[in-house]
Amino acid sequence: MSFADYAAEDARLVILRSLASETNGTLNSTLLTRHLEVFGHLRSREWVHTQLNKLAELGAIHIVAAGSVVVATITRTGLDHVERRSLIEGVARPSPEV
Repeated sequence: MSFADYAAEDARLVILRSLASETNGTLNSTLLTRHLEVFGHLRSREWVHTQLNKLAELGAIHIVAAGSVVVATITRTGLDHVERRSLIEGVARPSPEV
């Protein structure tokens, strides 16, 4: 696996964890970009949109365009991945919470 693939899979996990931490499971791409920066993923909004599209293809989130941002909501599949009940290929495996 290339470093770019590893970084993308890790960023997708950060996105899912960020969404799972919200009461309604929803954030927009601007806020998700800030969440990713906290974890060292300094990327453009377009790159974040690409990751959101990939997560939507995998069934982990639902996305809706709202002007220049994308609003993402975690699905049961995405939540199951974050909570380690099942795994999604293309998203980093979450570490156990201790």
